[in-house]
Amino acid sequence: MHSHFKTIGILGKPSDPSIAATLSVLYNYLKSHYAVIIATNSVDSMGDSSIASCTIEELGQRCDLVIAVGGDGTFLSAARVTADNNVPIIGINLGRLGFLVDVSPNELPEKLHHMLQGHYTEEKRSLLHTKIIRNKHVIHEETAVNEVAIHRWVTPSMIEIVTKIDNILLNSQRSDGLIVSTPTGSTAYALSAGGPILHPALNAWVLVPLNPHTLSNRPIVIDDSSEIEISFCQTKQINALVTCDHIEIPDVRISDTILITKHPKPIRILHPEGHDFFHILRSKLNWSGGNYTH
Repeated sequence: MHSHFKTIGILGKPSDPSIAATLSVLYNYLKSHYAVIIATNSVDSMGDSSIASCTIEELGQRCDLVIAVGGDGTFLSAARVTADNNVPIIGINLGRLGFLVDVSPNELPEKLHHMLQGHYTEEKRSLLHTKIIRNKHVIHEETAVNEVAIHRWVTPSMIEIVTKIDNILLNSQRSDGLIVSTPTGSTAYALSAGGPILHPALNAWVLVPLNPHTLSNRPIVIDDSSEIEISFCQTKQINALVTCDHIEIPDVRISDTILITKHPKPIRILHPEGHDFFHILRSKLNWSGGNYTH
């Protein structure tokens, strides 16, 4: 078997024993041709202590390909630990059709075999890098594949957010919060908040207000080379919650500044040949295609 992949890591959906069968099929197929390492929280469900395992963080350091088995959430976890090491990801979908995981278990191992021989489409997608700055010191840093969201937290009142783009004032808004989304995240939380869908190839971000007080405050698309600075202008202390994908950063204060820039390295996604983003949109969003053929 000819392949430029030598060591393959597998990450399954955490705390989901139903994936054990798929993990076993995948592992038994791969182990004859590759060194295989499974994330510790996934190997437990397989009941085989002889399988090589490591932490999720170590997968990106020890493997030259990671296969995420689950849904888009599992894929996001894999992406966060592989980007710095330039390791590509393949997504195996165990639930409903995902935007990022596009190989079905019933297509194993044939479709995966084809991909591992080099028959795939590679896509690179940018990430967001977030810093929380307090008294001129960075107190927290986080990476996001989908979005960074700022929410009002433990308060019935709206928060007042000031947004600057490349140190130029964009606006001041009273709202429940703000979403800063990549094209990847434009089909996630940002879409449910009324934002536009961005094609993954665009070098752009979208800023989507959450329930703004002024209805003329609408989503805006900007270049992804921009630096976004978010601060608060409340007259009394309130707390805000910042989330980077599913990672929560609580207790953000009104004196803090949130700085969002483009992560220096993108994630690498491997799709089966014939991958069609618009087909996924039609299927996932139930867009009617009629009986059109060409």
